[in-house]
Amino acid sequence: MATIREIRRRIRSVTNTAKITRAMEMVAASKMRRAQLSALAARPYAEKMRQMLSDLQESIQSQRQEAPHPLLAQREAERVAIVLISTDRGLCGGLNANLNRFTASFVLEHQDLEVKTVAVGRKARDFLGRTGLPVIAEFTNLSDYPSIDDARPLARILMEEYISGGVDRVYLVFPLFINTMAQRPEMRQLLPIEIPPRESTMSVQYIYEPSPAEVFDDLLPRYVERQVYETILEKSASEQSARMVSMRSATEAANEMVDDLTLTYNKVRQETITKELLDIAGGAEALRSAG
Repeated sequence: MATIREIRRRIRSVTNTAKITRAMEMVAASKMRRAQLSALAARPYAEKMRQMLSDLQESIQSQRQEAPHPLLAQREAERVAIVLISTDRGLCGGLNANLNRFTASFVLEHQDLEVKTVAVGRKARDFLGRTGLPVIAEFTNLSDYPSIDDARPLARILMEEYISGGVDRVYLVFPLFINTMAQRPEMRQLLPIEIPPRESTMSVQYIYEPSPAEVFDDLLPRYVERQVYETILEKSASEQSARMVSMRSATEAANEMVDDLTLTYNKVRQETITKELLDIAGGAEALRSAG
């Protein structure tokens, strides 16, 4: 059995760990609210942009004779690019492990395809490096509060890769923020752009300047940038939520361990005191017998 000194040292160590995880929980909680609001606020904007693209596409469909925009060109899928969007830091539960398994499952199910990858976050870079899949670009050290400027270089590389024919499909793999307790791995096709049909409920007729076709062509790259930005925001909200929950669980586990160690410490201390009393009593009895 461990000595009193060893147990006391262990209690002190676990108590310090609990303080650290508690502090990390509070930091994650302070960042989580802002990240969640940013992710939720981006969704209506993205939906409105999709509706505008649908309206524009229907407006120019009957007038446009030339080939479709390169970002809309459909090709047989032989080469695909997977953009794995993960965190730069750990301590966020199974968030990154779930993303890695999700990505690996997709690759195993489509072994007939040539797969290229793009790593966003150090955890994605490390995982893709272990798989041996070709990594054409990597982006790390993103801000806790990303802006659209963080998404533009990534979106530009993906659009160039697709337009040049380097890949036939581009997929984004990211953690979809559902709520503070739940984040789900999600895959979304980025390229070619798939524009949903115009909703029959849209009764407003818009006037576009300089022309619907020019607005449509200018909006498509911005739509790609927005899609990438939206997934990065989802990652940020999921990361802070998962880290807060993970650190809270770690703090609770550490406090329970301290309680168990304290109970063990009291038992060992009581046994030590009882043994010392018995030794004293035995010694006194021996002295009386000798006298």
